[in-house]
Amino acid sequence: MEETNPRLKRAFIKVVDNQLRQNDPPETCETFNRLKSKGISEADVKIYIAQAVCIEVWDAMKNKKEFNRDRFLRNLKNLPDEPKE
Repeated sequence: MEETNPRLKRAFIKVVDNQLRQNDPPETCETFNRLKSKGISEADVKIYIAQAVCIEVWDAMKNKKEFNRDRFLRNLKNLPDEPKE
């Protein structure tokens, strides 16, 4: 079983909450509503979206790259499948 860092998890969920509240990008809200309509809990939907955010943060930090909006949106569209780098 993988261990998670609760502080890091809260930070990523906060990013998702901010995206939802600001409707920026709108695809985050669309993804949230789509997954909720499939019967996935709100908490789990936020974790799925946070995984897509995490891919972008990790890549930006590791490779010193800009946020890859196209990949982020593609990963949102493919949720609940696991996001890909």
